[in-house]
Amino acid sequence: MTTIPFRALFLITSLSVLAACSGSHRVEKAAEQDGYGAVVDNDITIPAVDPQYLDVPNRREVVSYFGTEEPGTIVVDPYAKFLYFVEEGGQATRYPVAVGREGRGFKGQATIRRKAEWPGWTPTKNMLRSEPEVYGPFAKGIPGGVASPLGARALYLYRGGRDTYYRIHGTNDVESIGNANSAGCIRMFNQDVIDLAERTPLETQVFVRTYDESVMAEGEEMANRGVELPPKIVDPEVVYAAVEADKERRKALEAATE
Repeated sequence: MTTIPFRALFLITSLSVLAACSGSHRVEKAAEQDGYGAVVDNDITIPAVDPQYLDVPNRREVVSYFGTEEPGTIVVDPYAKFLYFVEEGGQATRYPVAVGREGRGFKGQATIRRKAEWPGWTPTKNMLRSEPEVYGPFAKGIPGGVASPLGARALYLYRGGRDTYYRIHGTNDVESIGNANSAGCIRMFNQDVIDLAERTPLETQVFVRTYDESVMAEGEEMANRGVELPPKIVDPEVVYAAVEADKERRKALEAATE
C-alpha cells in the first residue's frame, strides 16, 4: 500500500492545475469524515481532505434541483464551480469543482464515452508550444498512478463520436476546489470523482452551462464564486521519483501474489 508524503503529493498533483487503467477496482474507506476521509483505492491511499477546504458549499451534498435535465444527466457549472448529478424527485447531488481555462471554454452538450481509473496524462502539442518551460519536462507523459495529475478517475467527453479533450477528473490539489486556475478542465476531490464515476455509466449526457445560464440558475454572486489561482511550477524530479516508486510498489505486489 502506498501513502504519499504531503509535500510530494502537493508537488505532484499541482500538475492538475496545468493539465487537462480501466478495469475492476477496490475502494476501502479508511475514515468516513462525511465522505472525505482517507480512502484506499487499488492499494493507493488517498489522504483525507483537510476540513479547511470543506466549508459549505465546498462539499458534496444533495440539493433541490429545478433544471429541466433528465435524471442521470451531469450538469457542469464552470462559473459557480459546481457539478450536479441530476436525480429523481427534483433533487441532485452537487459536487464542488475547480475549473481551468479549458473548462471555461467549453459549453453545451457532450457524452461520456470513456472512463478511466488512475489515468495517465500527456501534455498537448499546444501546451508544449505555448509554455515549454512548464510542460517540456513532461513531454513524454506521466503514467497513471500516484503521480498523474488526473487523479483517481477521469471521465472523457465526446461530441459526434470525437473526443472533445474536455475531462472531468480528480486532483489532490485540494485548495483549488471552488476556484479557477490558469489551465485545466474540471477537477474534483478524488473522493468525489470516485463517487461520481461509480454512478456514471458510459453514454451519460453532460451539459455545461454558459455564464448567463449560471447567473440564471445560481445568481450573480454565486456565478462568480472563487478566485483565480496563479499557476504552479512542478519539480519534474519529484514527479518522476514518485513514478519510479509506484513502479517498484507494483512489482512488489505482483511478486507477493505469484
